[in-house]
Amino acid sequence: MEDSLRRLQTDYIDLYQAHRDDQDTPLAETLSAFDSLIKEGKVRAIGASNYSAARLQQALEISEAEGLARYENLQPEYNLYDRQPYESELEPVVSQHGLGVINYYSLASGFLSGKYRQPAGASKSQRGQGVVEKYLNPRGLKILAALDAIAEAHRVSPTQVALAWQIARPSITAPIVSATSLTQLDDLVAATRLTLTPQQIEQLADASR
Repeated sequence: MEDSLRRLQTDYIDLYQAHRDDQDTPLAETLSAFDSLIKEGKVRAIGASNYSAARLQQALEISEAEGLARYENLQPEYNLYDRQPYESELEPVVSQHGLGVINYYSLASGFLSGKYRQPAGASKSQRGQGVVEKYLNPRGLKILAALDAIAEAHRVSPTQVALAWQIARPSITAPIVSATSLTQLDDLVAATRLTLTPQQIEQLADASR
């Protein structure tokens, strides 16, 4: 931890994420280590990433029972295409315990931006082949069609619509997105100012079921 703080040129880390659940280590041991870092002032809050609902619930129960720092947020995979694991299992846990949620792959590796519409689009990036293989199917195209229709109605990009749909979900604190240019950054920021109607939110939900 000391080496990390020195490299980051800071005295503390605001949010320290457990990137993956180490199921070979007792949760109480992991949480105790995080609790010590918080008490030492090196970390302000901790979060969990890639935890199952059962393990997240167990971790929260251990924190309460043993008086240890608890996970204050969850970082799951979640987007218009990849919905089921979060909505069916994890969302009830975070809603019950009031955890923040910062979801990754919020644009499905760029697919929801409309970047990949044909198999030939795989050449547009290093991860393009995987995106095309996973998302470019009848369901994926149905989602893109709904994004296109709503984007046209608001005169915005499909990217903004895909992110606005997630932001509108009460349990989502902030989607994680990346940009490689200022133009892309402007597009992402604009999503925070886009308000979808209840009908449009349901239209996207129907398309992605």
